[in-house]
Amino acid sequence: MKTSWLAERIPSTEVLEFLRRKQVPLHRHTVWYLLGGLTGFFFLVQVVTGVLLTFYYSPNPSEAHESVRTIVNTVPHGWLIRSIHSWSANFMIATLFLHMFSVFLLKAYRKPREVVWITGVILMLLVLGFAFTGYLLPWDTRAYFATLIGTEVPRAIPVLGSFAVGILKGGEDIGAATLMRMYTIHTTILPLTAILIIGCHVFLTLFHGSSVPPGLKGEPGHIRFFPAFLYRDLMTWTAALVVLWWVATLVPWGLGEKADPLASAPLGIHPEWYFLPLYQTLRLVPSSILGINGELIVNLGVMFGMGVWFAVPFLDRAASQERSGRAMTVLGLLLMGYLALTIVLALTT
Repeated sequence: MKTSWLAERIPSTEVLEFLRRKQVPLHRHTVWYLLGGLTGFFFLVQVVTGVLLTFYYSPNPSEAHESVRTIVNTVPHGWLIRSIHSWSANFMIATLFLHMFSVFLLKAYRKPREVVWITGVILMLLVLGFAFTGYLLPWDTRAYFATLIGTEVPRAIPVLGSFAVGILKGGEDIGAATLMRMYTIHTTILPLTAILIIGCHVFLTLFHGSSVPPGLKGEPGHIRFFPAFLYRDLMTWTAALVVLWWVATLVPWGLGEKADPLASAPLGIHPEWYFLPLYQTLRLVPSSILGINGELIVNLGVMFGMGVWFAVPFLDRAASQERSGRAMTVLGLLLMGYLALTIVLALTT
């Protein structure tokens, strides 16, 4: 049988055969498997709309706000592209956290998927980095003063704190250097890093397959990934696109007044919802505890907590023995409760 020129050079047949053989466990928790692909879908929306926005955006304090205003008011459908970009960022963060906690509660991090979990946590940090660096780009009042506060948070950490603040700001004040660094990190460094980690994460997920929660070993059946489960993914992405389009159209993402570095910070200013747990924690902790800087304690606590989160697959001995240990489950539920409570408190106080 004659082989086509393209088939000889690209192993499409082998890839399709692998996808046909690949199976997905079918049980009462299978729906949670859709969240990873949904998060990836929102990331693709971010990439496409972000590229379109860069055609008209100017990363300069004197022009940034006006360039965004031009996108919203003058560029054909620019308001819709920007609204989709902003709303999809929020949806991506929400689905990412749902995906991460579903993986945690289903114990899908256990052997041999430890590296899948680690790359997932790295992706969570990268997504939050996207959110933080992109927040300043419109150069409006709220973004400016929220970034001013946010970039000062790490300063309490000895040695590395001042260095990190200097890297982010490019000087003592929020200015042209800060905006250019945020723009470069947001549009170049983070995307390239994220694509690399996503590739590793997806490859390992396909290689190891979807994990079955402990206690369900004898229960689940299986469905083929291609085309059965892929159809479910496509249906989920289509529904997500409809909802995203609907929200972006009916509730366009706003643009505040141009930032004035000489003005005072407006009352009641706070970061976006995904940074509210850290913001509220800093508000709740006294400025000094037994003579130790309160911000330093919070920062060290966050660093320690992230270290524990990375090490979850190695700390959960019960899951490694295919048992449903309650200790880690309780820890995850407490963390979810704390995050939800601090968000509510920050928005209501």
